[in-house]
Order: sequence, then structure tokens, then C-alpha cells
Amino acid sequence: MKLQRRFAIIGHKAPSSGEISLNDLPGLSGRMDVLARAINATLFLSHGIREDSQIIIHLMGGNGPPRRVMFDGSKLGGVRPDERSISGHFKSLIKLRLPPIGIWEKVSSGIYQSGGDIKTTLSEWERDNIKIYILDKKGKYLGIDNHNSMGFLLSDDITFDEYEKNLISGYDKISLGGEWLQGQSCITIIHHLIDSS
Repeated sequence: MKLQRRFAIIGHKAPSSGEISLNDLPGLSGRMDVLARAINATLFLSHGIREDSQIIIHLMGGNGPPRRVMFDGSKLGGVRPDERSISGHFKSLIKLRLPPIGIWEKVSSGIYQSGGDIKTTLSEWERDNIKIYILDKKGKYLGIDNHNSMGFLLSDDITFDEYEKNLISGYDKISLGGEWLQGQSCITIIHHLIDSS
């Protein structure tokens, strides 16, 4: 199945190595709750999985180098759609050796990890001819075109920092309205717009 939708979210405080507390996802785990809800919104339907979608989580917190984790709906298995279950996968995988930047290593069915940060992800998307959109309240309203594959970048509860703003300055910025929406809500709206187009 040809990939249609890619999402990427930056977890500024989510640890790339060390420990995740399943009993404190919003606090000690660096807003892992936000990232888990984004994964849920990207991939899970009421009765099934969106096989045309994937999401890359950028773990930027902690003392180690950045880690990327990809959930691919076309191959995903063994993941339940709840925050604690999804976060449990991160708790296990951040103990693994970090692969080199740009090399995706399989962790389990439909879950992969790699080194790198958002710069690496954007470069990969460009290589794959993905139409890239940056979610920004100040952007223009999203009009869905018929591009084969689209990628959407959003941040967690922290806005893009200066490094990230420089990286994304050349891409189309789109808005889903005049208010700052939670990430999982943005993803749901994007799915609806694409499903309805």
C-alpha cells in the first residue's frame, strides 16, 4: 500500500535514554502522554489501524543524543491504543543501543528506531518526495491537494525553538484555526480533511 500520510512530532523533554515512569507520563516522563496521544490519533481507528499512515516521534530530552521512533501503520502489531501501553514501548526501547543517524532498525512489528533529529526526518521526507507542511497557528489555512504523500510536522506542548524554526523556515506553514490546538486534535482534523477530500 502506498504511503499517504506521515506525521512527525518533537518531544522536547521526552527522554531519549534512561527511564520513563509509566506512573507519571506528563511529568517525570517529559510529556510522554502528549506523544502517546499523537500516536493514537495517527494510527488507530475505532476498529482497526490506518495502514496508510506513520508517525515519527523525536525524543529530544535527557542526557543522551536524540532518538527517533517510527510507528508504521502498514506493519504495526502488538500495540494497544492507550497511553500507558504505548509509553511502555518507549520505556523498553530507550534502553536499546541507539542506531546511527539515518539508519532505521526494527524494534518490533511496525516500530523502528534511528538516531537523528528533525533535520534528518525532513531530509528523508524530501528524498521520498513528501509534500511537507508545518503546523503553525499563524500559517495559512490548510487546503488539501492531491499530492500522493504528505508529511505534517508539529511540536509538543513547547513551541519550536530557534534551531527548529531555522530548519522549517522554507516549508509551507498551515493553520487549523485561530487557537493553539493539542497535537492529537490537529492530527484528527488533518485525517478528516484528507478523508473528506
